[in-house]
Amino acid sequence: MKRRSLLTATAGAVALGASTPMTARAHTLDRASTPLTTFNVISDIQGDLGDLTVALKDMAATAPHGAGLAVAGDITPRGYDFEYAAVRQVLERGPRPRKVAWAIGNHEFYVPKYSDPQTLALSTWPNGATEDSLFRSFHRFAGRGRVYDETTFDGIPVLSIGTERYMHYHDPELWDDVWLTEAQLTWLEERLCHWAGRRKPVMVIAHHPLPDTVSGTRNKLYMSDYLQADALLDLLGRHRDVFLFSGHTHWNLALSDWHVRRVVPGTANLDGFSVFNTGAVQTGYTDNGQGGEHTVPGVFNQGLQVEAHRDRIVVKARDFAAGRWLKQISVPLATRI
Repeated sequence: MKRRSLLTATAGAVALGASTPMTARAHTLDRASTPLTTFNVISDIQGDLGDLTVALKDMAATAPHGAGLAVAGDITPRGYDFEYAAVRQVLERGPRPRKVAWAIGNHEFYVPKYSDPQTLALSTWPNGATEDSLFRSFHRFAGRGRVYDETTFDGIPVLSIGTERYMHYHDPELWDDVWLTEAQLTWLEERLCHWAGRRKPVMVIAHHPLPDTVSGTRNKLYMSDYLQADALLDLLGRHRDVFLFSGHTHWNLALSDWHVRRVVPGTANLDGFSVFNTGAVQTGYTDNGQGGEHTVPGVFNQGLQVEAHRDRIVVKARDFAAGRWLKQISVPLATRI
């Protein structure tokens, strides 16, 4: 089975990218003020429970009073209930985050590719698995009745979004494409406006990356993940203090475009909004120079730590396996928290 479906398309808008390596001066500035809250963001566990355990221990050591953990999809390798249960067992063994915000990923829909857990059977897809059963498994695990959700980490809003259809059930030409209903888009618009009115930055967690944003999204593998990309970009692009965290690519956080400011024409927000690559817990990738990707050698286990200060959001890229910081960036807020 291929790691993901290959989608080819063109993407239209322009991304403005920026990344800042961690410096001694940046360390000094961070020590001078205590953040209002700290939380972590990871993605793409995909059954790598050993590395998940390493990541949880490292997060507990670097942020012992962290407010929570956001997981940007691909919680499981295929979406079986026993795979969700295995992730739950790792969390129960700890160190357990105070709260967890879950987003759904494409790997949560791979049960139909198997006639049983040991037998890949693409020729007989969906092998008796229904679309509803896949969503029910995620809902039971996440403890909610829909894909999209809101939680808060010490008062900082975290919005999880994701596909509400697995598109191969609806169109034989499509596989992992993201379908957002009008209800989800309306909800997202309302929550973004709600928190903007309260002068709060908003963290948005999504598995799939938006086109022309972070690492990998100008590669043909990831240029057309969303069927309603323009509508989603329009909503996010209106707000200066929105921070989108996306996974799926597994691309290395050492790359310079791990963070960008994405400006969406027509939104009257010339500063754009922030987008971050989340790295991956299971296996890293980077560009192969030929429109594809190749594996990052060695142990790969990466994620982010986010600090909310009154006047800025600081995001740090972490190598959990090596126990070291890779880089950080400080993004000023338009209004103080």
